[in-house]
Order: sequence, then C-alpha cells, then structure tokens
Amino acid sequence: MSTDVPDLDANEEMAFAQRLREAREYVGLLQEDVADALDIPRASVSAIESGKRRVSSFELRRLGRLYRRPVAWLLGEEGAEVDMDTPLYRATAALSDQDKEQVLRFAEFLAGAGRPGTVRTERSE
Repeated sequence: MSTDVPDLDANEEMAFAQRLREAREYVGLLQEDVADALDIPRASVSAIESGKRRVSSFELRRLGRLYRRPVAWLLGEEGAEVDMDTPLYRATAALSDQDKEQVLRFAEFLAGAGRPGTVRTERSE
C-alpha cells in the first residue's frame, strides 16, 4: 500500500507564486527588499515567485506579515479573499507604483501618529 502524498497541482503552485508577486508589488517592495527581510538571496525570491522554489512555513508567515496579507489568502484558501471593493483599494488600484509607495508611507505615518484627538508629548530622559 502506497502512502504517497500527491504534490500540489502545478496550477495551484503557479497561482500561489502569482499571489506572492502581486502582494509584493502591491505594497511596493522590490525582490531585493523581500530578500533582505527574509535573509535569503534575491534569486531565491525570484525562484519563489516563478514557482521554482517552495516556501517554508516560517518564510510564509514572514511573507504574510511583510505583505500585510493573511497566510490563508497567500495560500488561496476559500473565504480569505482580500476585499477589493473597499474604497482604499479602489482608490489606489490605478495608481503608479511610485504613487502607491507614497500612499503607503502616508498610511504608515498616520498609523504611527496615534489616535485622532490624542496629544503626543516628548519624553525626557
């Protein structure tokens, strides 16, 4: 009796690779940025995005954080779709990569600024 586990379908692997590339491009990262974040060679990121290299579970978790996507979405799980009908997604979908980077920087600035109506004070040491 054979206990072989079938490999992932080639189409499924390519869809996964495509989702990773699209997620990276959406957040405005270069393959070099991802390579630095994962501490792997840039050629490995290219191989991952072309479906020639598999991703470890640890890399997958880090990619999800880096791309701001749930791991389930990266894996193509049903019910884990990114809501592309949100106003922010629609407003940024047609922007150039440079403009998306500007929007991302501004969003990160806003996230780091604290809640509206709060006063930030400098701490003296």
